Amino acid sequence: MFVVTEPPYSYQDPWAIPFSERFRALCVGRRRVAYFYERPDTSTFRYRVYNMIQVLHELGGDIGASFFGNDDKDELTRVVDAADVIVICRARYNEHINQMITRAHAQGKRVLFDVDDLVFNTDYVHLILRTLDQDIEVPQAWDHWFGLIARIGATLRMCDGAITTNAYLASQIQEYSGLYADVIPNFLNKEQLCISDRIFQEKMGAGFKRTREVHIGYFSGTPTHNHDFAVVAKSLARIMREDPRVRLLIVGFLELKEGLEMFTDRIEFYGLHDFVNLQRVMSLVEINIVPLMDNGFTNCKSELKYFEAAAVGTLTIATPIHSYKNAITHGENGYLAESTTWTDRIRELISNLDGYQPMAERAHAHSMQEYGWFNQLDRLERVLFGQKVLQPSQSSHTRELTAWGRDQFRPAHATSF
Repeated sequence: MFVVTEPPYSYQDPWAIPFSERFRALCVGRRRVAYFYERPDTSTFRYRVYNMIQVLHELGGDIGASFFGNDDKDELTRVVDAADVIVICRARYNEHINQMITRAHAQGKRVLFDVDDLVFNTDYVHLILRTLDQDIEVPQAWDHWFGLIARIGATLRMCDGAITTNAYLASQIQEYSGLYADVIPNFLNKEQLCISDRIFQEKMGAGFKRTREVHIGYFSGTPTHNHDFAVVAKSLARIMREDPRVRLLIVGFLELKEGLEMFTDRIEFYGLHDFVNLQRVMSLVEINIVPLMDNGFTNCKSELKYFEAAAVGTLTIATPIHSYKNAITHGENGYLAESTTWTDRIRELISNLDGYQPMAERAHAHSMQEYGWFNQLDRLERVLFGQKVLQPSQSSHTRELTAWGRDQFRPAHATSF
């Protein structure tokens, strides 16, 4: 485990904002973007709405942007009238969404649909249920998933275009809806990078100092990932039998199978963390694993577990689905593991811990270049407004903003996990 002294952060959701303030944030700009998401959460909303608005506010100059949801349904007429572009994110069709889109089109305004998963085409319901380890013998599971996915698909088809996280998912959107789909990847927001930069600088200054134990981290620990985790479970048990230094750190809950139940004294479970404190926990482990089933549903996933770990100087071993295969250059900034090679890849990284720092530095630099919030404005403006805006060079811009983050995002007192 790496030695990191960064204390836990006292977190509060930054999107707990009343409608009046959110509407004012939309109206301050000459160009205005209204995002719609059913209700804010820490997953899709954060990546596809909150992070986008943060970039537009911080770097967009004359752009006003804000978010609205089902709780604002009585105010959506005002929102549509004030906005130039409406982005509806992963929302299920209902009456007020229909009215919002219809009103926007009547005014000649552009409506885009943002989606980060293969959750709009009912042809894939069976695959999704099996991948997410749902009980396919329960009729209510079929009713829920068919209803949810059909309603999301209906909203998508009402829009003028789509935005998504990778080219594979974009092709699925185009095939289903006939709409052109642009790609804006998931990326790190300002809060994540402020704490991550301090941690990375500390690890660099200490020469990546670590304890004797080797920690492998799995940071998708919910029951819906049981099938994904099964891809690597036997390999982990084998490695733990071979090397008594190895520990497993799991955030969330998973069923321990395939021999792992024999090592409960070397497996640490932590509760689900907010997105800021998760960066700290991720920084502690030497190996971040991202095992996935390789199918049409999982290939639509983004590479977020790679770049979040890279931001804090932690290396990743991942299944080479579309996004991870494109983000990770095997042996340069991380490792790729087919279903039959997980044991070899974990052994390889453990045996190369003395050469860890150069690879971690490459992964960090790549994550800043491709997935730092401060490098997304050009792409956002092009997709939202059809314009290309030049940015400062990445190197100077990155240094300036990350240095700012080290000074501005200090953790408040909090209880350690």
